[in-house]
Amino acid sequence: MSSAPNVIQFPLRREADAPDAFEHEVVLVLATADDLASAMARVVEQVRRASGANRVEWWTTGDDGALQLGASIGIARGNRQDVPLGRAGAFVLHGGGLEPEVASALTTAAPIIRRRAAEERLERTAIDLARQNQALEDFAALVAHELKTPLQAARFADDPSEHIEDALDLVEELLEAARSETGERVFVSAAESVDLAVDEIGGDVEVTTDLHATLPLPPGPLHVLLRNLLSNAVSAGAHHVHVAADQSRHSRRLLVDDDGVGLEEVDLYAAGSGLGLSLSRRIAGRFGGVLDLAPGPSGGTRATLEFPELAPQ
Repeated sequence: MSSAPNVIQFPLRREADAPDAFEHEVVLVLATADDLASAMARVVEQVRRASGANRVEWWTTGDDGALQLGASIGIARGNRQDVPLGRAGAFVLHGGGLEPEVASALTTAAPIIRRRAAEERLERTAIDLARQNQALEDFAALVAHELKTPLQAARFADDPSEHIEDALDLVEELLEAARSETGERVFVSAAESVDLAVDEIGGDVEVTTDLHATLPLPPGPLHVLLRNLLSNAVSAGAHHVHVAADQSRHSRRLLVDDDGVGLEEVDLYAAGSGLGLSLSRRIAGRFGGVLDLAPGPSGGTRATLEFPELAPQ
């Protein structure tokens, strides 16, 4: 006689034990949204719909501990109700009623909000550190590239002190370029930087200018860029270089035209793939500019440093 099969009995789940639908919806949004800001915008909307409030606000806790408005919807009318969530910030409801399931869902959501906020802070910190490391690498490469000329000159000079002094001045200038803030635009004329660059590069080259516009970057970085562009022109065998600055409704430009061998002679044109051009592009990019090379309108090469005009605030 065969024995009866083993049957495992599971206790029936009571309706009270089932997860609350609203709480589940809030948690799902927080867990799956691309970022905390978009998640909280949706949660605020859900809370308003579930509570019947006229306005719902989520106040987030900043790095300094102060509360700041993170997301909101509706118009503030009716009695105000505050739902503090500790380090996750606070919810504020104007009008409507704070139903128990809404309060429970927000309490459950608090640790998820804190975790996502911490993850995003860590991500921002990692990005900032990566940028700083890249900036340090760029600066080290730029210094090594720029110091070659004065240090080689000092090596073979009877009196190297003048060349050493030039090298020290150059390091100070590069440090200024690296430290320059990129928040507020500073507009300067290129005239002084052109004169300094011409004196530094030497060589048998005639430089003319037509500077009708200022450029949105500090003197230090502008000087470094111009010296590199003029040095590249001299390396390309240029006898004449024309530097112009113009402005339109859409952008400000610095144009450096030379009569050298041109970009087609890759082996002779030092800037075509050289370190100086690569780092100059990085410096220009820090201030919202784009540096590009193209064949000149009358032969040779044209270097264009362009800064788009910002829309008025």
